[in-house]
Amino acid sequence: MNGTGVAGLRRVLSLPGAVVVGVGSMVGAGAFAAFAPAAAAAGSWLLLGLALAACVAFLNATSTAQLAAQHPVSGGVYAYGTAQLGRVSGLIAGWGFVLGKTASTAAMALVAASYLLPAPLAGSAWVPVTAILLLAAVTGVNALGVSRTVQVTAVLITVVLVVLGVVVGTVLARDEFSLGVLGSPAAAGPPFTLLGVFQSAGILFFAFAGYARIATLGEEVRDPARTIPRAIVLALSGTVALYAVLGIVLLGSLGAQVLAETDAPVAKLVAGVPFVSVLARIAAVLASLGALLGLTAGLSRTAFAMARDHPRRFGALARIHERTGVPLRAQVLTSLGGALLILVGDLTIAIAVSSVFVLVYYFIANRAAHSQTDEHRRYPRWMQVVGMVLCVLLALVMIPVWFV
Repeated sequence: MNGTGVAGLRRVLSLPGAVVVGVGSMVGAGAFAAFAPAAAAAGSWLLLGLALAACVAFLNATSTAQLAAQHPVSGGVYAYGTAQLGRVSGLIAGWGFVLGKTASTAAMALVAASYLLPAPLAGSAWVPVTAILLLAAVTGVNALGVSRTVQVTAVLITVVLVVLGVVVGTVLARDEFSLGVLGSPAAAGPPFTLLGVFQSAGILFFAFAGYARIATLGEEVRDPARTIPRAIVLALSGTVALYAVLGIVLLGSLGAQVLAETDAPVAKLVAGVPFVSVLARIAAVLASLGALLGLTAGLSRTAFAMARDHPRRFGALARIHERTGVPLRAQVLTSLGGALLILVGDLTIAIAVSSVFVLVYYFIANRAAHSQTDEHRRYPRWMQVVGMVLCVLLALVMIPVWFV
């Protein structure tokens, strides 16, 4: 029991399990949903946008890790902002996370449905229906407990990484990759603009935001002060390396113009090899579902933490299921919000909405980390200042995408 009289969550996650949750939450979005709209914004300068997104993600990750070491509780930056800056900042971070990640659940379910359905059904009413069914299935898995979430995510992410390796190997073996494509005017896509690069960074930042799931599961991690910072850095570092390789292969094989126009860029890389193309589509579905597993788990924990701290308004959501030890009501409610967005949303807009609200969340993270005393400091304050500035810039350039 904690100070509010509400039972605490069970500490069952080790370092490997926490890393799996982080990587599984990132790879689906980045590999199968974000590169095409990012190429539409930045053209051949996509890799510059990727580098900027990785920089912002790293700064945010170091702030989150520093805060998690001092405050190893559920709720992520909502809890950190409340502890360091007060209730208002905590609520801004909490609602930024809930709104942004609810949009992300809709995006991930739509990506999974789009890859799962055959081409004749793409763009039909079956896509949102299938997406809602997939979201319901993921919610059911998470309802079994966080250990089941990690086990399923581990299987999914292993399959996805193997298939991505096969895809990259197939492309290189067929001699269809050339760095010369990056400088080809016919394949370059949109011309360079600073706005386009920043918008591509904002879109690709959506792909990196999964490491926050590790922090939101803070009360379920063993030795959190040591495990959470290490897990965040390891998960982010591995994902950055994967995205860099995949971005170079996509641009060097398809060119920015073709990349921007395709809904399934990884599958298109190996379109001439049907078996591998089918594998790529299966991997896209599994990656999206893996990201969705970590996403819905972390989202429900933040809603749980907010409800626990405001029992008069949201007390019903702070209840933990006796057998599985998960905040089941919060899990179901946040999934219902994602289902509603699936019915009315669009993938690109969902990514943009998610990025803006999550950047607000990380602005609070950087501000909270900046306020920590030297006793709890792991990184210099200038890093948090740069992180705050970049969060504001990316959020501002992403808002116009909502209305495109």
